[in-house]
Amino acid sequence: MRIIAGQFRGRKLLPPEGEATRPITDRVKQSVFDILSPRIEGAVVYDLFAGTGSMGLECLSRGAGKAFFFEADRSAVGRLRKNIDGLNLSAEQAVIRAGDLFNLPALDSATAADLVFLDPPYRFLTDRADELRNLVGRIAESNLRTGGLVVFRHDARDTIELPELKSADRREYGGMVVEFLEPARPYS
Repeated sequence: MRIIAGQFRGRKLLPPEGEATRPITDRVKQSVFDILSPRIEGAVVYDLFAGTGSMGLECLSRGAGKAFFFEADRSAVGRLRKNIDGLNLSAEQAVIRAGDLFNLPALDSATAADLVFLDPPYRFLTDRADELRNLVGRIAESNLRTGGLVVFRHDARDTIELPELKSADRREYGGMVVEFLEPARPYS
């Protein structure tokens, strides 16, 4: 695992331990960031189910203003902290919110996101689909800036209805899908 472009290009990231997280391949990551590149400069990013932080750290390397990393798995949080420290990022740039994402206090609208990476473990789409749907709804209504985008990675066999969002683009990579979703209606 590595940063593929920007200020930290080529820097290696500590990989996940065990099966708790599933990293994205460099090829898919490059494709996703080719699409996102005009949106990154100065952006506020949420990396939900962050794992070791690959997506949020890539954004910071490419000029994002701030990234919030949400992760529940303790070993992944430890690796995430080491990856952030290894890049000498400040606590203002990279904020870790450790714990169950569904039970964490809400962020205020001052920390609304321009980009949200939604990459839940695949079992969430069957085991906790309602909770995931509610979480995405809250983020879309309260924490996604106008013009914001949710990047949702999931297994191609899985589907989940997210009524607050509509598809702007969809890409398939083998058995994986990356959907680019925007609010279905404007929020004030």
